[in-house]
Amino acid sequence: MSRENNNQPEEEQQPVKRRRVSVWTIIQWFLIPLLLVAALGGGLVVGYVILGKREFSDVLVWSTWKHVYDLVFAP
Repeated sequence: MSRENNNQPEEEQQPVKRRRVSVWTIIQWFLIPLLLVAALGGGLVVGYVILGKREFSDVLVWSTWKHVYDLVFAP
């Protein structure tokens, strides 16, 4: 039966079934961005503290990253 045939009475038409969202899908929507942020933070710490041999507290200071940005994108 085609969808173009709308001559059926209202009570005979099939209701639209909604797809059920699984728990795994909801976990993925929150877990993947959380893991990405954790990887970014871990990379910043490893790069700045271990490779750069600086203090951990400097990682959290905004002026540190402004200075790094200015060094990378200086004219």
